[in-house]
Amino acid sequence: MAEFIGRRHGRGGSRPVLFRLPVIRMDTVHVMDYPEKTQDYLKCIWDIVERTGEPASLSAIAGALAQKTPTASEAVKRLASRGLVEHQRYAGVVLTSAGRQVALAMVRRHRLIEMFLVRVLDYSWDEVHDEADLLEHAVSDQFLRRVDEKLGHPTRDPHGDPIPDESGNVAELPKQSLNAIAPGEQVVVEQIHDGDSELLRYLAENSITPGAVLAVVRPPVAGLVQVQVQDEQSEDQEVVPISVSSAADIRVSHAED
Repeated sequence: MAEFIGRRHGRGGSRPVLFRLPVIRMDTVHVMDYPEKTQDYLKCIWDIVERTGEPASLSAIAGALAQKTPTASEAVKRLASRGLVEHQRYAGVVLTSAGRQVALAMVRRHRLIEMFLVRVLDYSWDEVHDEADLLEHAVSDQFLRRVDEKLGHPTRDPHGDPIPDESGNVAELPKQSLNAIAPGEQVVVEQIHDGDSELLRYLAENSITPGAVLAVVRPPVAGLVQVQVQDEQSEDQEVVPISVSSAADIRVSHAED
């Protein structure tokens, strides 16, 4: 059995809840056997849990999929009846092993397609998310394998997100966000959430992409984190302001001395 610790919220506060989920082999479920909406819901739930470290609330699921909460609630009930999610009242939604398998297969499709669009078709990184959302439901497994081979089996997508392998293994990213870094520290950009195209364009214009080394130069002022890109080839390192809320979507690791 796989275990996941969530929290049950009630009038008296919250307490830990232990979910016990059966382990299912990766080759027992095929992603294309599931309807498109099921694929979308499972991928959405995985993404919320991965980003927050908490079970996905119905309101978060509804917001991410532009659905009303009652609609999301009914969808979650159907997923639970098929053994794809666990939902305990006030504790949020988590994936079962079967649900996680489908979700990771969709995540792999999405992120490989994003890399293909950027590397082969010259899309910019702020354009690929919506295109990949459409294509991930349409391409065959053979096409996806060819894409993977063509790209040299990449481990990250254009935004720094890890690409699950064919067995469903996915690397863990650092959990620290840029908004938590103290002035004077240097960090490496690991991953940037792709939900805000305008932010992605702004960051790219200022050379803030995965792999960039940043120095936080002063405390936040008026809700802004202020950084400099550490580029040895540039003598003029301008200060780049980033809103605290946007900095929370940028995962970083500490730069080695």
